[in-house]
Amino acid sequence: MSDSTTPSYPPDSSQGIAPPPGVRRTIAVGGGRGGVGKSLLAVNLGVYVAQLGRSVLLIDADPAGAALHTVLGIEFPNTPDPGEDTDEDEPLVALPTQVPGLQLVPQGYRIGSPVPVRPGRKPRWARQVQKLDVDYVILDLGAGTSPATLDLFLGADISICVAAPEPPAIEATYRFTRALFQRTMRRALGKDRFKMRLLERAEAELGPLPAPQDLVRTVARYDSSLGELSASELVKLRPRLVVNNGRLRGDTELGPAMCDMAERYLGVHFDYVGHIEQDDAVWLSVQHRRPLLIDSPTSKSARNLERIARRVLALSTTREQPQRAPALSLVPGDPNLYDVLWTHQSASDEDLRRAYKRQKELYQPGSLPLTSLMRGEQLRTEQSRVEEAHDTLLDPLRRKAYDASVFPAERTEAPRRNAALDGALEAERSMLQKELSREINGETEFTGILLRKVREAQGIELSEIAKLTKISSSHLQAIEAEKFSELPALVYARGFVQQLAKFLKLDATQVSKTYLRRLREWRALNDGDPEP
Repeated sequence: MSDSTTPSYPPDSSQGIAPPPGVRRTIAVGGGRGGVGKSLLAVNLGVYVAQLGRSVLLIDADPAGAALHTVLGIEFPNTPDPGEDTDEDEPLVALPTQVPGLQLVPQGYRIGSPVPVRPGRKPRWARQVQKLDVDYVILDLGAGTSPATLDLFLGADISICVAAPEPPAIEATYRFTRALFQRTMRRALGKDRFKMRLLERAEAELGPLPAPQDLVRTVARYDSSLGELSASELVKLRPRLVVNNGRLRGDTELGPAMCDMAERYLGVHFDYVGHIEQDDAVWLSVQHRRPLLIDSPTSKSARNLERIARRVLALSTTREQPQRAPALSLVPGDPNLYDVLWTHQSASDEDLRRAYKRQKELYQPGSLPLTSLMRGEQLRTEQSRVEEAHDTLLDPLRRKAYDASVFPAERTEAPRRNAALDGALEAERSMLQKELSREINGETEFTGILLRKVREAQGIELSEIAKLTKISSSHLQAIEAEKFSELPALVYARGFVQQLAKFLKLDATQVSKTYLRRLREWRALNDGDPEP
């Protein structure tokens, strides 16, 4: 039921370009808990792509019941029933919507059944999806962790989990992630009964829905090849994350924090796509039975959705694989103190203080990102690690000793170099040094070219001089190239040239006198007012 009078809000196509026609992408929107905004994201993502001129098929696959037709203002259709216990594929009946280019396959019911189409049928009509002549297929999987839901999520080109800033939703997201990996392993092992028994043995040892990284390390104890297989499957598992219904300023930081915690305690690497702010415009759009991007396109939540849609489109357009995380170590160990603060060895004191403050806030009782991941003694252990990292890394002497003990190779081992190349460099420097011994005397006129030759003869890089003298590399380059227009006032240029001469072990007075003479002459010709 198309409504040509319905206003359409065209997104900025320059910021979100869809793939060319005929290149199909499948996007799955799922997660563990209902009511967090999966339908909101799926519908408005479909609207955004359709307004870019692409054909979009939106499929309501929520096992809890039909919902998308109401959001789109479509009366619930009477879909045909294929018959009891038939092996025929469940038919996909697409209905037009108020948005040109966007069609909806509503959730179907069977005659005499109070529940939607059996989940077991969904993989069968999923095969039909692959044959459809559309640019985008968007699956709203709803809540739950049924095998069919997990299979559809894993089989999509882009898979998005939706969470909300509340403990039940966050716990459900982590639980959904655990279930995803468990399903991934069963799909990977197929009919290998021996390895499947080893997997089941490990699951029995760890309990229901174990953390993926714990499962990997446990199966590795039983069979090293199975451990390597499961580790490689875990690296491939990279769902996207959206946080909906943010009310507080801190809610905007929940998504990145959940990604960090999932990586550390589950071993799963999420890609954070964005957040959607709490907004009454969302509620009103549902009341009006119109997608938010059409009903209230200028609202803050609509802007959030546009930003998420652009990011998803960028991923789907290139089809580039996300940067893969390092393979999980099969031997568990404690993180170093830099990893505890989620920072790096070259971090400044200010960087360390910011990282410490963030981690201290995360490891508090009742912390949202840690929901269901830890409690009690484990939480106290992590808190003590954060404090140890702060006390050690912000004390210069203790940090130096810690770095020397933890990273000895990085501190003491020089990088290996090609012997032939080393010989060529030494020969070149020796030749330059002989030439300079003949050129430099009490009457030498120092030019930029000569200063560069002296530096190269000593094997010194400009970056090294800049670091130790605090002279910018651009000014050093200008001195060597005699780009006088790029040098500062004469009083500053004199100081730069003198410092450079001292660094190169030259007579600073002679270098400064002869070089600055050339600088004054150039400025007199070009400015007409030579500096004193």
